[in-house]
Amino acid sequence: MSETFRSAPGPARVVPSEPGGLLDVLSVAAVVLDTDGRITLWSPQAQELFGWSAEEALGNYAAKLLVAEEYVDRVLELFGKVMAGGGAWAGVFPVRRKDGSARLVEFRNMRLQDEHGGVYALGIACDEAVLRGVERDLALAVPLVAQSPLGLAVLDTDLRYVLVNPAERLVTRCVSTGRPVLVSQVTGADLAHIARDAAAADLLAHEGAHSYLAVPLTARGQVLGALGLLRTRNPLPFDHDGVTLAGELATRAAIAIDNARWYQHATDTALTLQRHLLPQPPPRSAGLQIAYRYQPAAAASGIGGDWFDAIPQPRDKTALVVGDVMGHGVHAAATMGQLRTATRTLADLGLGPARVLRHLDHITAELDGTIATCVYATWDPHRSRCRVALAGHPPPVVIRSGQAPRLLALPAGVPLGTGGLGRTDFENTVLDLLPGDRLVLYTDGLVETRDDDLDDRLDLLLRLLAEPGLPPEATCDRLLAALRHHDAADDVALVIAHVRPHPPAPSRTH
Repeated sequence: MSETFRSAPGPARVVPSEPGGLLDVLSVAAVVLDTDGRITLWSPQAQELFGWSAEEALGNYAAKLLVAEEYVDRVLELFGKVMAGGGAWAGVFPVRRKDGSARLVEFRNMRLQDEHGGVYALGIACDEAVLRGVERDLALAVPLVAQSPLGLAVLDTDLRYVLVNPAERLVTRCVSTGRPVLVSQVTGADLAHIARDAAAADLLAHEGAHSYLAVPLTARGQVLGALGLLRTRNPLPFDHDGVTLAGELATRAAIAIDNARWYQHATDTALTLQRHLLPQPPPRSAGLQIAYRYQPAAAASGIGGDWFDAIPQPRDKTALVVGDVMGHGVHAAATMGQLRTATRTLADLGLGPARVLRHLDHITAELDGTIATCVYATWDPHRSRCRVALAGHPPPVVIRSGQAPRLLALPAGVPLGTGGLGRTDFENTVLDLLPGDRLVLYTDGLVETRDDDLDDRLDLLLRLLAEPGLPPEATCDRLLAALRHHDAADDVALVIAHVRPHPPAPSRTH
């Protein structure tokens, strides 16, 4: 089909790529290890993904730097097999970042040999959530073009067909200018540009080609190709050279409308589900003033699984929860609802944070491949004591009266639902909080972006929290205004708990 434009691919040549392509989106990291497992090469993308600079990483044992203690034996076993020539290893693994958080990373590990017989291990990695998002987008885009009831064609910038429904050529202007091309009344001359050959042009003329639209496909300002849509007056229930040119227009228009309505219905369902599952007014809590916010992603398809809760417990205690189900859409929102309900049930039992997370890990593992992160804290106003545990979640911030805000150095734990990777131990950390102190819990959507260094974003979060005198509600608004981009690709949940004076528990008389 591309012979119309080019009879041969032409000589090989080096063509520079503009920034913002797929590899830039994935930000693929590369790490090379020697036979002892020490890091000998460290790419800039590895610093972005794991948080450690080259100076900090080079010469260190990768397992010690990047792997939680409970997984070290398993990682060394896999490393030994790769280095012994047992083949490459691929999979998803939780990695410990410099800031103490855990992140699921897609790995490919393989054995290398230099000209002197020296053996090394190459590891390439990217963020698992970003990779799944790209795969999901491709899974949506390919059937959309290949099975659309409308006439569609996708071309690259050399005007070669990549995906085709009917063959169309009125995209030259669209690709070169980066602007849509609309032909509201198709003429015979236009058909020569739209159809693949003279037979197809005659066929479209006979059946009444009515209008044509070509729109550019762009990413980060770069034109990647074009999408063409052809409309006819009469039904075309035939096949031409193995490529369906069109179908009955009314039927196909109805299908397109139904698809749009279904998508909008799914979006509305997910948003409604989230609104009903997330708490509305801040609950009353003994010794705490609680403020929280939930903000969805900018795109409607970015509806996610972030949740938060403040759960009253016996003896004036309060459980604070912030979680993040990986993925987007109705499924993520529904899974979030299941985990939130399970968390509230476990909170009613008065269990400590680590025990709650162990139970949630088992529950999540049964939800068909679901992965989630969570921070769970309990507050005892009579002892002025808070216990916190993490499941692969960003570390909370504590703000003590008269002191600078700081990230809590807590055991990171592993994400919920990954218990099959090894023994899953969650640990409680005890904090003594006094009146005026604050605890800030949040999901990664508040601090993580594709373009900014995470450490810089965390530093900005701490600077914003250092401003004195702002009440919790105003602080929530300030954080969202300063940290959230208008086109944020992830949702965010935020909880700020401000400790207030609380009378001691009444003494018991015997």
